[in-house]
Amino acid sequence: MLEIIYQDEHLIAINKPHGLLVHQSSIARDATEFALQMLRNQVGKHVSPVHRLDRKTSGILLFAFDKESEIAMHQQFMNAETDKKYLAVLRGFTPDAMDIDYPLVKENGTLQDAFTSFTTLQKAEIDVAFGKHSTSRYSLVEAVPKTGRMHQLRRHFSHILHPIIGDRTHGCNKQNKLFLTQWNMSTMLLHASELHFTHPKTSERICLKANLHDEFKRVMSFLNMQL
Repeated sequence: MLEIIYQDEHLIAINKPHGLLVHQSSIARDATEFALQMLRNQVGKHVSPVHRLDRKTSGILLFAFDKESEIAMHQQFMNAETDKKYLAVLRGFTPDAMDIDYPLVKENGTLQDAFTSFTTLQKAEIDVAFGKHSTSRYSLVEAVPKTGRMHQLRRHFSHILHPIIGDRTHGCNKQNKLFLTQWNMSTMLLHASELHFTHPKTSERICLKANLHDEFKRVMSFLNMQL
């Protein structure tokens, strides 16, 4: 059963687990379960996603029950009228706070402005040797993307040399291998923790929060991190 964190007659939001695709995709033919179909079966009615989360990203995923609400929410996301917050575990010790203003290249080669702010919530240093270092260092950050580009957070954190742990495409393969062999952890430590938007029917400002899933909390435990 999917965890439903918000529902009314127009919208429904779930706390998507790590590793679950939003819908069927030609690039992930191995998948047999999808959030879209699971939620439809669970609530017994048609739903449509109004935004996306990567397969390995957990957290708030919003759906609409009707076409008008779907279109209105699409517009809010496209026009950057929603506010999103993410939690992530990164390699190394990050600055206490930082703005990343770094354009990202689209698939067609054109540049898009991209802006992310983040604050460091905690830092951890554990007695596990890594490369030439006798210890391993990590940071728990809260990130606020001001734009909504594809893989924005993953690419921005890679750009500042503090990649997200578990990110295979833009991350550190050596760190990912360490987490797999040392702790049997293969997911990506990125979680959509908060979403704020204007309700398309009532104009009420809705503020949603999603708790961390067990795997993220397990990693925080052995890194001695606490929210």
